[in-house]
Amino acid sequence: MTTRIPVTLEGNLTADPDHGIADSGNPYARFTVAVNDRRLNQATNQWEDAGTVYHRVVVFDRQARHVADSLHKGDAVLVAGDLRFGTYTDPDSGTTRETRDVIADNVGASLKFTNIEIDHAPKADGPAATATGPSATPASHAGAGFAR
Repeated sequence: MTTRIPVTLEGNLTADPDHGIADSGNPYARFTVAVNDRRLNQATNQWEDAGTVYHRVVVFDRQARHVADSLHKGDAVLVAGDLRFGTYTDPDSGTTRETRDVIADNVGASLKFTNIEIDHAPKADGPAATATGPSATPASHAGAGFAR
């Protein structure tokens, strides 16, 4: 059983997202978010950078394509997802190393310092994306009467 650790990140992309198709056929996008910690120095009453933490983020499915098409290096983003830990063996040294990734449920551009324009994509693929759905005539117009 894995432990679910929900996280929300606010930061900037360090590079354009890397995107592709996994061996399983599932589309993905990977990117790194730099989160800057700023603190108010009580002695000088000035804001100071207190360090940067880098988080690797992975997003899957249709959202992966949207991320790859929409976000670029330097863009401010908000990421909500789960923190996951893993291990792998370094092929050069044979040493076991640990990883920490955020598996994103939702990625969006931050509107804190900029405006964006949204291009809505259909929620379905194929014929369902353009289907108008069933139509029905209201009972009052169809000649149906109601009795009490």
